[in-house]
Amino acid sequence: MSTKQTTRRSRKKLTPEEEYEVFEEMNRSHNVNILDRIKVDLKYKTQNQKKLVNEIKAKEIVICSGLPGTGKTFLSCAVALELLKNDPRYRKIVIVKSVTTLKDEEIGFLKGNMKEKMEPFMYSFMHNFEKVIGKQNVELLRANNMIEEMPIAYMRGINIDNSITIIDEAQNISIDNIRTIMTRLGENSKMIFLGDENQIDMKKKSESSLNFIIDKFKDFDEVGTIVLGEDDVVRNPLIKKIEQIFRESKM
Repeated sequence: MSTKQTTRRSRKKLTPEEEYEVFEEMNRSHNVNILDRIKVDLKYKTQNQKKLVNEIKAKEIVICSGLPGTGKTFLSCAVALELLKNDPRYRKIVIVKSVTTLKDEEIGFLKGNMKEKMEPFMYSFMHNFEKVIGKQNVELLRANNMIEEMPIAYMRGINIDNSITIIDEAQNISIDNIRTIMTRLGENSKMIFLGDENQIDMKKKSESSLNFIIDKFKDFDEVGTIVLGEDDVVRNPLIKKIEQIFRESKM
């Protein structure tokens, strides 16, 4: 009997579980090589922004309400990328965003698969990811399922493990739906809820969940709550004046 035949016969056949583990290990090694390419330069400009960064790193759930231009989405994306790169517990970033459109700005039926339908709503996230690590690296992470989109409608009945989930436009998510999202938190995972109480586009504003979850979870040790105000606006100083005008017009 030849040596080649002996080797073929003596080779142990892997069980389905062992094959899966080998595949997962190969996938993790591949992802490590991708993550070696990216560099995250994390900077904050105000004390509240610093608190947001620290709370995301320390807590399982963080809820942040902030005015436009306060950097809440950018900082959340940057911290998520940093954790994905440096902490092996996290294998992907999951983006969840309410698809409630602006008042009187419905865009009608969208063709395509789930990813294609979600793409218009993901632009703000992808723009911020690209500001941190560049467009090519973002596309690479998305191609390898290390950045994923998930509609709220698909979240029931699943656990989100080994992930950092960023939920945007929380002010346009109902209390019932925010409950569904929060209870998807799995092992080795974080959730970051972002929103602005001044930009509720829901028909029944009383159903908005943002202020509800800030109030109800503010005393939980595992949950961080942060409110970013006018002093935290870093995008353009004019935004402070614009926001003040519209707030005063509602009084």
